[in-house]
Amino acid sequence: MEFSSKLLQEAVDQVSFLPGIGKRTALRLVLHLLNQDQEVTTDLAKALLDLKVKIKHCKNCHNISDNAVCDICANPKRDQSIVCIVEDIRDIMAIENTEQYRGVYHVLNGKINPIEGIGPNDLTIDSLITKAKQGEMKEIIFALSSTMEGDTTNFYIYRQLEKFDIKTSTIARGISVGDELEFADEVTLGRSIVHRIPFENSLKA
Repeated sequence: MEFSSKLLQEAVDQVSFLPGIGKRTALRLVLHLLNQDQEVTTDLAKALLDLKVKIKHCKNCHNISDNAVCDICANPKRDQSIVCIVEDIRDIMAIENTEQYRGVYHVLNGKINPIEGIGPNDLTIDSLITKAKQGEMKEIIFALSSTMEGDTTNFYIYRQLEKFDIKTSTIARGISVGDELEFADEVTLGRSIVHRIPFENSLKA
C-alpha cells in the first residue's frame, strides 16, 4: 500500500497493530479521525494514554480497576466467600451482564498453554492459593472457557485446592464445548452460573 504522506503511513501502521485490524481498516479509521475536529483526536489520544498510565489491577481479584480495590470487591453486598475464576475482564463483563451472580471474582489473566509458553507461574494462581489458606472462601466456581486450555487450567487449580475445605463447582455446560465465555448469550450464561455443578462431576463427563 503506497502512501502520499509518511505521517499518514505511520498512523496506519500503528493502528494496524491492533488485533483484528488490517491495513485497509486502519486506513479507514485514520482517515475518519483526520476528518474530525482536533478535539476528537485529542480526547481519544488522552483516553488511551490515561488507560495505559493510570489503570490499576485490583489487589484482591486482579480485575482491571481505577482504584486499588475494584468496585465489585469493594461492594458490601457481594458475597466475598464465593469466588468465580475467570480468564480476564471480558468474562467478568459477560457474567455481570447476566445479573445472576452476586459473589466476587479472581482473574487469572490467561490460561495454561504450554504451546505458547504459558505455565501456572505466569498466572495469578499463587494469590488464589493464598486466599484459600486464609479460610475465607466457601466456594470456587470455575468459569473458564470450555477449551482444552481452559479445562487444563481448571484441573490444575482443582488439584491445588483439594486439601482445602472449599466447595468447587463449574458452570453448567449450557456453554458449548470450545466456546469462549465472552461470546455466550446472557440467558445461557446466566443459567449456567445458576445451575452450576460440582467440579468433580465435570471430570466424569
